[in-house]
Amino acid sequence: MSIDGVTDSEIQSILTRLKTFAVIGASPKPERPSYGVMAFLIARGFTVKPVNPGIAGKTILDQLVYASLADVPPPVDVVDVFRASDAVPEIVREAIAHKDRLGIKVIWMQLGVINEDAASEARAAGLTVVMDRCPKIEFARLMRG
Repeated sequence: MSIDGVTDSEIQSILTRLKTFAVIGASPKPERPSYGVMAFLIARGFTVKPVNPGIAGKTILDQLVYASLADVPPPVDVVDVFRASDAVPEIVREAIAHKDRLGIKVIWMQLGVINEDAASEARAAGLTVVMDRCPKIEFARLMRG
């Protein structure tokens, strides 16, 4: 079991049932991991809603970029975090504030993004927390895609 305590079957369930990802820290640069993950998810039929206040109103991979979760229209199943670990508490609080409006079910922290306090706060709000993992890698590993 990994650092987040989430089992392979739970990851498979997330990647099978949940279809809309808000990507926090989305980058328009093809060399950035967030760009590659967004391209992968879109190619697999997921809906991606990029979030980056610096380029809000522009597009990445033909997807409109939003300034914050507050600006994203529903639904959002998964909040996928491509930010430094110390930025996660604020992101989790924003996700909790918009959880019901957006339908958020999962906080997903990318590889190297670990924040136990934020994870505890998210779990206390009823969210599943995936930490220090990449959906592209997990999809390839578990879904044979």
